[in-house]
Amino acid sequence: MSSTLLEVTRSAHEDVERLERLIVKELQREPTSNRDHLFQSHRVRNMIDTLISSTHKLVEVYEDKDNARKDEIAALGGQTASGVNLFGAFYDRLKEIREYHRRHPLARVIDPTEEFEELLKEEPHIEFSGEEAFGRYLDMHELYNEYINSKFGEPVEYSAFLDTFSQFQKVPRHLKLTRQYKDYLTHLLEYLLSYFERTEPLQDLGRMFSKVEYEFEDLWADGKIPGWENKDMENGHVQLQESIIDLDYYSTVEELMEVGPEKLKEALGARGLKVGGTLQQRAERLFLMKHTPLDQLDKKHFGKGSRTSQENGGSIVLRQNSMKEIALMEAKLQRMCELFKERVIQTKENVEKKQALTYEEMEAEREEEEVQADSESDDDEQQIYNPLKLPMGWDGKPIPYWLYKLHGLGQEFKCEICGNHSYWGRRAFERHFKEWRHQHGMRCLGIPNTKNFNEITSIQEAKELWERIQEKQGLNKWRPDLEEEYEDKEGNIYNKKTYTDLQRQGLI
Repeated sequence: MSSTLLEVTRSAHEDVERLERLIVKELQREPTSNRDHLFQSHRVRNMIDTLISSTHKLVEVYEDKDNARKDEIAALGGQTASGVNLFGAFYDRLKEIREYHRRHPLARVIDPTEEFEELLKEEPHIEFSGEEAFGRYLDMHELYNEYINSKFGEPVEYSAFLDTFSQFQKVPRHLKLTRQYKDYLTHLLEYLLSYFERTEPLQDLGRMFSKVEYEFEDLWADGKIPGWENKDMENGHVQLQESIIDLDYYSTVEELMEVGPEKLKEALGARGLKVGGTLQQRAERLFLMKHTPLDQLDKKHFGKGSRTSQENGGSIVLRQNSMKEIALMEAKLQRMCELFKERVIQTKENVEKKQALTYEEMEAEREEEEVQADSESDDDEQQIYNPLKLPMGWDGKPIPYWLYKLHGLGQEFKCEICGNHSYWGRRAFERHFKEWRHQHGMRCLGIPNTKNFNEITSIQEAKELWERIQEKQGLNKWRPDLEEEYEDKEGNIYNKKTYTDLQRQGLI
């Protein structure tokens, strides 16, 4: 039933949308431990890879290089060689569907959602050594042994190696041009990349390295790469570059002899050639490089034990592109070391801590960490029993029921004066009458925020209460019509209202 190309396309679109929702759902969940965080990252990485694979298939379908999609759409529209037959195509398709269900009457409908939901429950297999402690520390013991047994390395402790392995500028230039140093950089970069992919599977290494390469090209062109500067001096000699004597300025051996024996000796030594012989022999030997590349010279012209020779006994020095390749590897490693700066510090602290422990103490600590990791996973799987929907306390557990009833933490109070703002708990509700939100609401109504209006949350109730208070206050005010006194000629006392009425009638 799903063999048609259009059905495959529809199914692929459905898988892409379902994977996007699952990725969002997984990332919204907060991991509870380092192990859980790693599992979550790798699950999301696997779903992203599956999504990318489905997207590539969709792109191939829409490109339709073999016109299969176009032909299928035409067939659904009833287009045949003889013309258009819509009803014929419709009934042929209906017949095919009925025939399928007749042959498979008990076919079970599979919900793909259940299959994709299982992706959120799986625990990806991530390989870590015992020293790495499931991604918490680095394990660089093999690289350390390679370092201390090399010509460019030093006999230092493992903890000191963790501090200095990223300081590539301290390695002399002539040792950087050896095969051994290049192999060491390759192994170091491979390990850090592998560790980074295992601990940070969602990071984009390609984008990071493209930025490093872009910055490297500018610095290399300007000669500002640390350890590879154009004016670098080492051991009192001029740098090992072919720019010591520019052979383009000399057209004959006699002109080259005018440079002098010492300059010729330094130039020959920088290129790994023999430095002995007379002045003319030195000039002739050096002049050979004007028209012959260094790697094509006869081996008899090279000196034994030259500092620019390869370790395997060869005598051809690394060319300019090899030097640039090594410098680029150092730049990438420097970037990786910056990312793992905190991890290196933690690894060193762990190494120094283990140096002060006995074997029994280290075993006990390892068992304790395993038990702690297992208990964390058990706590994650165990659901908290909270049938009354009580609020959670600081320890992640429901608060006691008596505390819940005492403070009314589960009750919701709404105040219309505050813009229908909700207050949870009796204490928060009582406190809000003195807050700025309630005071501002009362001020907008033209009502003073006094104790008389406590517990009043409705605007209508507040206005009615304010009117009653005003009326009550009006009975106690001084009323001049009734309380102001007047006296006539006979000495009789009247209030203002009575006196005015009698005067109008002409009785006074």
